[in-house]
Amino acid sequence: MAANEGGEEATVSLVDVLEEDEELEQEASAVLGGSDSEKCSYPEGYVKRQALYACNTCTPKGGEPAGICLACSYKCHEGHELFELYTKRNFRCDCGNDKFGETECKLFPEKEKVNSGNKYSHNFFGLYCTCDRPYPDPEDEVPDEMIQCIVCEDWLHGRHLGCVVPECVELQEMICESCMNKSPFLWTYAAHIAVPPVLKVCKAEEEGKVEVEHDEEEKKPEKEATKSPVDDKQVEMNGTAGCKRKLQELENSSAEGSYSACRLGEMKTSGHSRAQQGAVFWPAAWRTKLCSCTHCKNLFMDAGVAFLLDETDTVLAYENKGKTTEQASGAEGRDPLMSALDNLNRVQQLEIIHEYNDMKTELKDYLQRFAAEGKVVTPEDIRHFFEQQQSRKRRRANAGQYYCS
Repeated sequence: MAANEGGEEATVSLVDVLEEDEELEQEASAVLGGSDSEKCSYPEGYVKRQALYACNTCTPKGGEPAGICLACSYKCHEGHELFELYTKRNFRCDCGNDKFGETECKLFPEKEKVNSGNKYSHNFFGLYCTCDRPYPDPEDEVPDEMIQCIVCEDWLHGRHLGCVVPECVELQEMICESCMNKSPFLWTYAAHIAVPPVLKVCKAEEEGKVEVEHDEEEKKPEKEATKSPVDDKQVEMNGTAGCKRKLQELENSSAEGSYSACRLGEMKTSGHSRAQQGAVFWPAAWRTKLCSCTHCKNLFMDAGVAFLLDETDTVLAYENKGKTTEQASGAEGRDPLMSALDNLNRVQQLEIIHEYNDMKTELKDYLQRFAAEGKVVTPEDIRHFFEQQQSRKRRRANAGQYYCS
């Protein structure tokens, strides 16, 4: 609790605490909620998007890279050193195939020798970014976020993107410079619908400050007349006002300004361009602005990025699916705990808050041991934790009875 400006003691109810934690848990479990934790995903073929892991115990660096589904990480690789790969598209579970030697999958052993359609990267050996380093990196003392490229699906440090990471990045998708250059027609789209670039990053030696120099085109007001109709929306998206816009508003705005002919062709003839340098960030619902004429569909297909035309391919769509699944599997109606708290007085609520905070600290310490060893937390581990909590509570209660007698 803390005092406010009027000198009155500001209070936070346990309901507020629990609701905040519940929201964080839902966000964290969205990735897992979109995948089945009980059945191996192999029979589904090359799954459109799923949570994946790599087992450093079974397929260490120097061998063949392999990926396993969520269920196999629980059932077949318990206690192993695992690398969490977040999500990847069009992947089929490798657990128990020839890459694992004599080890069979406990959930679905009838697998082909290899999955020829899978794509692998250094991520499967716990390495990321152009710097080819692990995450977290014990030798890296620079605090930095990692962002996933939606094309190659590698994770890159913000400082290695060749540009300044814009604000409100949670509403955007990123394509790294390497992937942009492999599909050069994407630079045309970037000049019209992507977040305006901030390039030429110079790091000051003192206090870790970052000085940025905007792209030359953004400096020259005389070029204002050549801007395309969507540029104003880009500037708004990259500024403070854009941060406050709701996702629904962004989706609605994407439907504006549609072209009757080939959109890409019209963009090419507009004369508007941008520096082909650094990673590119795209605002929410940007995929709806991509041209889907026959010629452009073939263009995307030949470049191996046809999935960009699919709005349901996004990680956000996958996470929303996971959240929906989690909500559907949960108890209907209001949480009984929340209802019960409403009937407690302030003193009782404060006592429960202290107990809750103690339990949360102990649970965090308990889970950190799993993270340090690279182990997956199973439902059995959680049950074991709460059994220990109950045992301690009974010992404290018995001790209290002894001293009171």
